Amino acid sequence: MAVIARLSLAFVALSLAAGAAPALAVTASELVPDGLPLTLSGSYLAGRSADNSHDLQPAIRYYNGALEADPENPTLLERVLILHLAAGQFDGTDSLAERLTAVDARNPLARLLLASRALKAGAFGDAQTQLSQAVKAPLSVLTTGLLTAWAYQGLGNTDMALKTVDGLNGPPWYGIFKSYHHALIANAAGRTDDAVNAITGAYKTDSTALRVVEAYARILAPAGKRDEAIRALAMFLNAQPNQPVIRQLLADLQAGKTPEPIARSAQVGAAEVLYGLGSAIGADDGAELPSAYLQLAHFLDPNAYLPLLALGDLLQQSDRCEDAIALYGRIPADSILRRFADIQSGLCLEQLDRVDEAAAHIKRVIDADPTDLEAVMALGNIYRAHNRFTEAADAYSRGIDQIKDPAKGDWRIFYYRGVSFERSKRWPEAEKDFRQALANNPQQPQVLNYLGYSWVDRGENLDKALDMIKKAVDLRPNDGYIVDSLGWAYFKLGRFDDAVEQLERAVELKPEDSVINDHLGDALWKVGRKREATFQWNHARDLDPEPAEREKIVKKLENGLAANGRNDG
Repeated sequence: MAVIARLSLAFVALSLAAGAAPALAVTASELVPDGLPLTLSGSYLAGRSADNSHDLQPAIRYYNGALEADPENPTLLERVLILHLAAGQFDGTDSLAERLTAVDARNPLARLLLASRALKAGAFGDAQTQLSQAVKAPLSVLTTGLLTAWAYQGLGNTDMALKTVDGLNGPPWYGIFKSYHHALIANAAGRTDDAVNAITGAYKTDSTALRVVEAYARILAPAGKRDEAIRALAMFLNAQPNQPVIRQLLADLQAGKTPEPIARSAQVGAAEVLYGLGSAIGADDGAELPSAYLQLAHFLDPNAYLPLLALGDLLQQSDRCEDAIALYGRIPADSILRRFADIQSGLCLEQLDRVDEAAAHIKRVIDADPTDLEAVMALGNIYRAHNRFTEAADAYSRGIDQIKDPAKGDWRIFYYRGVSFERSKRWPEAEKDFRQALANNPQQPQVLNYLGYSWVDRGENLDKALDMIKKAVDLRPNDGYIVDSLGWAYFKLGRFDDAVEQLERAVELKPEDSVINDHLGDALWKVGRKREATFQWNHARDLDPEPAEREKIVKKLENGLAANGRNDG
């Protein structure tokens, strides 16, 4: 539901802005010796250091030390509470929330936790009391309003539940959440026509949102509109063919099964509120608030694993891969979401340079479904990123073997296998794949450039290669690598003035690339600008080229280009 640009609760700011300090390379627990006496300032600064490093447990411990010296500090209380919730640690949080409301009665996070506890216990009146006392800020108003509506539904008062949802006033992004939850409440109450009208409005607003599409199908199918439900699911799968929730639901509808509502109970409906908002908030102001929402969603509905998946993705985006992998591991092996968990775990492990572990996770997905091209691409890309080109080519081949009639979008897998073949010195196979990729998508600049550049570098099909690279430049004029290819083609054709012109522009676009600087040095030498050529080669050498390329550059710095006009670069 990417309809919210930027949201945040009206939290009290830290007296010293936590975001101002850079993240540390070591944890606070490594910096602070054991046995030192606790002080307010020392504990707070140690906590803030750990907090900035996303080292949650030491941060909580040090902030708690600061609270011992200043037990009624609302800033510290709130920070400790949100860190506990973000980590999914609920023990002792009721006491924290109660202490916080004693000094900040309208604190939205404390009221949200206490309301969630009441909702979980079925104490819907108590939940409404807590929610009514939260501060009125845009996100808080929507959160408390939707949760209050589900509390009314838990009390059996559907009329008040729907009236509460419809009465929420706020920014335009409220609209889809209101329509969606009106539909879920009406559906849970058996008010089919009302549910159909509301979910249709949400679907028209965003037909790409997973839960909106799922609810649309689950509501329409039992209402006698099974064909419309199936069309919506099929359209979604055209864009996201490997989405397991939608694939399973489509299979059920096609088999004549009647789907269950998304939310049969108030607790599940409340969890859906927190999952939807937690997924939409974003991490611009830190991952803690959306993490807290998502953890509370799973707390309210322990059988829901979409919140855990979203939380793992959030942590991965925040460079907290170890934490993300732990969360993905909590998704059961028999869950239809396990595929996503394994792929994302693999991508996280690759970021941690644990390549074989990463590959093992994704191979598990491919073994279960050899037609899963997304998983195949992920495996091949992991190997290719680590220069394991033979294994990458083998991985891509597993996917290509499943393609009966290559379509336009399949250019990528042929292209990446072609790159892997080319880097493995298997040129005939690489060339065949590049040609197939172009047959699928003749205007793809990456393929035009790679094949054209390869031909130029090999001294083959030079005129055709030049035309292809020119087309790639027209399609992507500000891509330094493609402009470099054009300059290099001119160089190979002996058009050195044209080569200098293009390569100078390529260096402007990609000044940090060693190969492009090296190419410009070669061209400058050929037009007699030898001092400038030496400068460019020196610069290319200092930009950390691969060892074999560095050796060639050093030789050119010693001897220039060979007198016979051949280029060693």
